[in-house]
Amino acid sequence: MSLHLTPLVIVFTILATAFAALLSQMALAVFNDGVRPFLLDFYRGELARPQMTAIAFGLSAGFIFGLGVPVAFSSGVLNPWVLFLPSDILGILSPRKWIAPILGAAWGAVVVFGLSAATTAANSLPVNFLTAMQQMSTPILYLFSFFPAVAVTMQFGRLRGIITFVVSVFVMLVTMKWLPSVFPGATTMAIGVILLVAFAVAEEVRRARAARLQAQPAPASPEAAEEDDPPASASTLASTADDETSSIFAANAARLRRHAPYFMIMGLLLGVLVNTHMFAGGEATSYIIAKGQFANAAQIDFYRALGFIPLIVTTAVASGAFQIVGFTLIYPVAYLLPNPILAAIAGALLFGIEVFILSYIARGIAALHTIRDASDNIRNAINLTLEVAILFGSLAAGNAMAAGLGIAIVGGLYALNEVLGRPVVRMAAGPVGVIIAGIALNLLAYAHLFTPIPIK
Repeated sequence: MSLHLTPLVIVFTILATAFAALLSQMALAVFNDGVRPFLLDFYRGELARPQMTAIAFGLSAGFIFGLGVPVAFSSGVLNPWVLFLPSDILGILSPRKWIAPILGAAWGAVVVFGLSAATTAANSLPVNFLTAMQQMSTPILYLFSFFPAVAVTMQFGRLRGIITFVVSVFVMLVTMKWLPSVFPGATTMAIGVILLVAFAVAEEVRRARAARLQAQPAPASPEAAEEDDPPASASTLASTADDETSSIFAANAARLRRHAPYFMIMGLLLGVLVNTHMFAGGEATSYIIAKGQFANAAQIDFYRALGFIPLIVTTAVASGAFQIVGFTLIYPVAYLLPNPILAAIAGALLFGIEVFILSYIARGIAALHTIRDASDNIRNAINLTLEVAILFGSLAAGNAMAAGLGIAIVGGLYALNEVLGRPVVRMAAGPVGVIIAGIALNLLAYAHLFTPIPIK
């Protein structure tokens, strides 16, 4: 596996990381959803820059080196973890606005030139662990397809979850037998998401009907007439608190709208970068883009957006900071556009629209409880299925490097990480184990204590 980056990819990668670092320095946007809630305190001066930097680094380091770098190595496609988590940190670290884009650009250069050099060096090793890491793609592509069934089970219980799973398996079998040119995971996810949305809409309708029945006025009673004032007083306090929260949210949304041109520039840069098909929005889509299946990748990243848009919107209006990649809809849009110019225009317009409709979407999410819960469950299901898929893929990579010994080292490191309290986040523990195993096996090979096996 080698990382072949065109001049257009190199230039726009460096520009994107530079501008992303500037946005994080201004506390306007970050990629890490876990960092965003802290940015309001940072912007107000209640969190010092060193404290904020430590938070950003602590929440991002495991994903950078345990997920972003391995996925880029094994797929040959760049991803947001390897580009924008470091730009979050570097931007927050920068004491001056002009320093942030310089540091961000430097990181972009390290990625585009460093990853290429590293893949070239890895190809010359006795044990090419980067080639072995390509074994991660199959579990990720196929297991990821069943995240809707997991989400349905989380929200609607065993029966509907089992029904969704069985239907999804049937659709995958039908696709593999009669539609060999179509990626079976795409149709599997499509039917799963359709069932999830259908269950969620039905539940929302049921809740609305129950709320209308409950809202019907009850007959007056003597006891009701004798009630004291405290409940009304508590209600007044709650209303006041809600008004204050709404005021903060409105102010944060207004701040983002004032900076809409900044986000439109970021959208332009991302549109071009995604359109090159050397940058993908997720773990699964990195491998699908590498196979040239752009329509399937667009479908998968669209479904992922359904799970993350509510989180992005709520954290944006609560913190006054947007997501570096917007609602993530830039991925499915730019994958499919015919050229970078159209992708640039679409990216700028899309980000501008997203910033201006934040408040409206936030109100809609607050009103639709079942849909909001479904989005949360989609996100949790994606994380769960990816954890399982990445672990299986990491064990397969270990097996490709050294059969039983490779499985033992990778699996042992994963188990050790668990009992040590997960110093490496669970999703990244498997790929980190593969890299450590690959280094160890190469050292053993140079010491003539291990005979490398051919990796296919």
